[in-house]
Amino acid sequence: MQPGMEAIIGLEVHVQLRTRTKLFCACRNAYGAPPNSLTCPVCLGLPGALPVLNGEAVRMAVALGLALGAEIRPRSAFYRKQYFYPDLPKGYQITQGPVAVVEGGTLEIPGDPAVRGDGGPVRIRLERAHLEEDAGKSSHDWSETESFVDLNRAGVPLLEIVGAPDLRSPQEASECLKALHRLVVFLGICDGNLEEGSFRCDANISLRPSGSRAFGTRVEVKNLNSFRFVKQALAFEIARQGDLLARGGVVAQETRGWDAAAGESRAQRTKEAAMDYRYFPEPDLPPLEVAPAEVEAVRITLPELPEARIQRYRTAYGLPEEEARTLLQSPAFAAFFEAVAQASGEGRQAANWMLGEVSRALNERGGTIEALGLAPEALAELIRLVTQGSLNLGTAREAVFPALLTGEGSAAEIVARKGLAQVADPGAIAEQVQAVLSAHPEVVAQIRAGRANLKGFLVGQVLKAGGGRLDPRRVNEALDEVLAKP
Repeated sequence: MQPGMEAIIGLEVHVQLRTRTKLFCACRNAYGAPPNSLTCPVCLGLPGALPVLNGEAVRMAVALGLALGAEIRPRSAFYRKQYFYPDLPKGYQITQGPVAVVEGGTLEIPGDPAVRGDGGPVRIRLERAHLEEDAGKSSHDWSETESFVDLNRAGVPLLEIVGAPDLRSPQEASECLKALHRLVVFLGICDGNLEEGSFRCDANISLRPSGSRAFGTRVEVKNLNSFRFVKQALAFEIARQGDLLARGGVVAQETRGWDAAAGESRAQRTKEAAMDYRYFPEPDLPPLEVAPAEVEAVRITLPELPEARIQRYRTAYGLPEEEARTLLQSPAFAAFFEAVAQASGEGRQAANWMLGEVSRALNERGGTIEALGLAPEALAELIRLVTQGSLNLGTAREAVFPALLTGEGSAAEIVARKGLAQVADPGAIAEQVQAVLSAHPEVVAQIRAGRANLKGFLVGQVLKAGGGRLDPRRVNEALDEVLAKP
């Protein structure tokens, strides 16, 4: 960024809701069906077709509003927003008007120390979250002369979350997007699949002189569907706009697309103003009214929210914040961790295994925790064997855990069958220690001369000689005892 300039960033996040059917019709809400197979007169915009609001979508919107500490408006309305593109054939999008069902709210994220100084938590304001229908999908890659439109997505319920311009860096924008993603997934209102477009965002970015209260000219970067792309696109735009302003140029108010392959944003069209959309009330839908009893009915169904769970992990298991946050990478992963922690009685070790060997196995296999084929109780038993001293940690990782994944039995059965139990017998350990010391008299002499750091070499040699089955703590104790003698 140019010295003396400040970035002003706001996100508009589009969340596809996990309802069974679309927002205004009974067509199935599903991804991956044959093109144009999930359509009807309503989502095709045929004359005379009338919309009927999906009540479950309203309840999901209310759940998000409550989780964000927002105001649930008792009365809101739907409007028609003119939309002249082929992927919404009726020529307008039904969306909520000046008043949305969810107004206000805040989200706490880690601040960026590069722009905030201390990097402490920052509260980001949210302006509103409104219900609207999604558009279909246009494809331009199948033919050089034709474009194709799949209307399966037309009418899918969206909740658009409009953030205030409170973000000050690409890093903060990425953190905000991650926090919202985690929240909607744990609430169960969105599957969070970025590749399929069920969670995507538009980013608004402008620059202004540091300390100024006025806003610069805003540019919108559309349809960013990964946390990495958000950071890259905003970093590019900050550099592009900063360079343009430094040369005395003027930033155009426009919509730009992000070309991930080229690593640059490209102008798409001049940014529309509100008057260009020609909003007017939707005549076929009555105002949406949400009674206080309906709000309370949703409130009592809310699960433990991600930030509360992170704090509980830190308090109950003594985990650092970043580790606790990483354990919430998905509801299933978090539930698996909690089951392992409870069954083993070792929350700290359960976290180490989940973020270590389990995550490594998932990365290698490219699957989910549900498809790993490992029961929480099986991993808990392995952890207990290690903490009880019955099994060496290295052996547990290198020999027993892979065998658990291939279904070779329980941890105890694998240890017994393969003879992997840790040796704690003082006599057997003393014998191995003496053999190693006899084989390395020069190292022993250097240690006794003051080079204590060489002791680790001897420990490694003893453990290697013992085939990884010796108790490292007892090996250290036995070495200390012998080396202390003249």
